[in-house]
Amino acid sequence: MNTPDTLKIQRALISVSDKRGIVEFARKINQLGVEIFSTGGTKAKLAEAGVPVKSVSELTKFPEILNGRVKTLHPAVHGGLLADLGKDEHIKQLKEHELASIDMLVVNLYPFEQALKRNAGHDELIENIDIGGPTMLRSAAKNYKWTLPIVDPDDYEMIYTVMEGGCRTVPEETRKELAGKVFAHTAYYDSLIADYFRDSTSREMPEKTTIPLRVFQMLRYGENPHQNAALYGNYGRIFKQLHGKELSYNNIIDIDGASRVILDFDKPTVALVKHTNPCGVGVADNLQDAYKKAFATDTVSPYGGIFVMNRPCNLEMAETVHDIFAEVLIAPSFTDNALELLTKKKNRRLIVADFVKLRKSLKTEVRSVAGGFLMQNSDTKVVPRQDMKVVTKRQPTEEEWDALEFGWKIVKHVKSNAIVYTGPDRTLAIGAGQMSRVDSSRIAVEKSKLMGLDLAGSAMASDAFFPFADGVVEAVKAGATCVIQPGGSIRDEEVIKAADENNVAMVFTGQRHFRH
Repeated sequence: MNTPDTLKIQRALISVSDKRGIVEFARKINQLGVEIFSTGGTKAKLAEAGVPVKSVSELTKFPEILNGRVKTLHPAVHGGLLADLGKDEHIKQLKEHELASIDMLVVNLYPFEQALKRNAGHDELIENIDIGGPTMLRSAAKNYKWTLPIVDPDDYEMIYTVMEGGCRTVPEETRKELAGKVFAHTAYYDSLIADYFRDSTSREMPEKTTIPLRVFQMLRYGENPHQNAALYGNYGRIFKQLHGKELSYNNIIDIDGASRVILDFDKPTVALVKHTNPCGVGVADNLQDAYKKAFATDTVSPYGGIFVMNRPCNLEMAETVHDIFAEVLIAPSFTDNALELLTKKKNRRLIVADFVKLRKSLKTEVRSVAGGFLMQNSDTKVVPRQDMKVVTKRQPTEEEWDALEFGWKIVKHVKSNAIVYTGPDRTLAIGAGQMSRVDSSRIAVEKSKLMGLDLAGSAMASDAFFPFADGVVEAVKAGATCVIQPGGSIRDEEVIKAADENNVAMVFTGQRHFRH
């Protein structure tokens, strides 16, 4: 009796949407003595190329119906795919029902993913949901010992070489490897469909979920050189690299974080980011002035950081930043003369960002933990001024309101505990990632002194409530005249009292912005 290692492949069923290399592969295996059955367009392509091929209908004794929706969902197909040739009972039943084993299945699926990428309409997407293909693949992969499943055109040459050298046999280990590839392929395909339908529902946190991910880029290493890493997903639809060294794991994280910082700003804005924390953010009538405001916040930390702007980078802006060492420059576009200048530094990465697509992509965030994943909605909500509450006796002035709103947009991008001092159009001092909120404030104040910046008349933003009045006291010492925070502490009254005693205007947003 045959074993998987000695079974000679006699019969193959081929039905592919991606027809790369299929004619050559089919011709080669036919020349080895493999009988080929096929369907629809694949059969036509093989016949046109002169490859001997028979219709699947010769196996099923039944025509394709419903515009091709039903052609392989038949016992003659699945009996041939699922027959365990190591069991006498299975061989007996094949003979009783006049069925033949199918020893090789070559299938790839309707191009649902490609239809998604070109924003096809709903009806077209539905028609691109493959039913017969995944069913056959799963049957063959389950029965990999006796049916060789092939889903990837890149495997054709390897399979032919093995068959040619082994007199039409393929080792069981190779069969098992290809079966695993099939199940990964069908799982990914189904997850794309599930993700599409999930976008059509209002349920944000489903009981069961899938995340369709395809390798976009293998990375040199991860966060540190001893860690392996890869980038998955549709990163290239949002960010396109024009120049510079290959992006690292840390670059990619920083690019993502930096690009989010400026999404809430309409006027020309520049943000300088290091290790996902803003070093400085400025708004002006042009990018050069916005950059100068951002850079003045911290003239040390931005070196080796990420510079992001929300307007096309022209020559004037390129000249402004050219002599500063930045790992990455991000803009919606670069003019030709700006590129000519900026590309003189061969290692500097230049990234074009589609901020519209970025904003649309910020729906759900997933983070791995030991034994599972955490999922949450992206923190994209902006609290309008009319929904904020002034809790002190003194109302903010119009200029203070502008500074408060500016600070509130920035503080959600700073690692907790986060404190940001701002003017109406720029950051003045940033304290990030401390275990104590007061420590974050003190660090921000000390950095402002080092940079020669005066915090008198500034606004202070806090990502979470002040548990004690000392946070407001620190703001007053620094020179802040107004404070914005979520509120919600059991000591809110004490905090408000401290603000009133110091003639500080305080606004509660009712929304926290922790960022761990």
